[in-house]
Amino acid sequence: MTPRLFIDVPLSAGTSVELDADRAHYLRDVLRLAAGATVLLFNGHDGEWRGAIESVGKRAVTLRVDSQTRPQEREPDLWLCFAPVKKARLDFIAEKATELGASVLQPVMTKHTAVTRVNLGRLRANAIEAAEQTERLTVPEIREPVTLERLIAAWPRDRHLLLADESGGGAPIAQCLGGLEPAAAPWAVLTGPEGGFAREELDAIGSLPNVHPVGLGPRILRADTAIVAALAVWQAVLGDWRDAPRQAAGSHESAFTQP
Repeated sequence: MTPRLFIDVPLSAGTSVELDADRAHYLRDVLRLAAGATVLLFNGHDGEWRGAIESVGKRAVTLRVDSQTRPQEREPDLWLCFAPVKKARLDFIAEKATELGASVLQPVMTKHTAVTRVNLGRLRANAIEAAEQTERLTVPEIREPVTLERLIAAWPRDRHLLLADESGGGAPIAQCLGGLEPAAAPWAVLTGPEGGFAREELDAIGSLPNVHPVGLGPRILRADTAIVAALAVWQAVLGDWRDAPRQAAGSHESAFTQP
């Protein structure tokens, strides 16, 4: 498989790119690639490009950008707002939310959130690796954690909110989304902590415009499972799964390992 790299620099034909230490180490010392080897590159803005290793040194690896393989594509404007959970499950959330097309990952501190600190660097590393492996052309924006109160106070009035309501007050998710226009407005999914939202928090969320409380079936889901379920149904009913061709299982090699 051709290695695929996210690099945060402009991409255009004929330019040279010097890799950071992590990516240089992976290509040189793990994959043992030599000058001339092909690499795919993307930066979230300029589409995907084919490049080749120009030089390999002890201190640096340089790539030459050759030709564009895919133009930049428009993606759904879909935020994921979620209460952080324990580290291993947080890694899972970053990976799966990236695979499922979330454009923003927004940690939200609620009354029952047990986790007090979020490693944003690790969250971004997981998102980058998932984007590299799944042929996505962007990496989600990783935002600083905010309290639920601050999130509600600053909420954009035109953004629809899909609320995973574990209290039982929401309509079935497919029924709720089925009567709405596909991707006609910006959206967000909001999921709570393992202990659920407090009653007063649900009341405050419900006061926002364009809120859609939904249920996620008859079984109690883990917080990370609820995220995957909600994002998948949204993409299937309103998002970019509706007309996209079926993708084969498998992945590219990623050139970025977790910290």
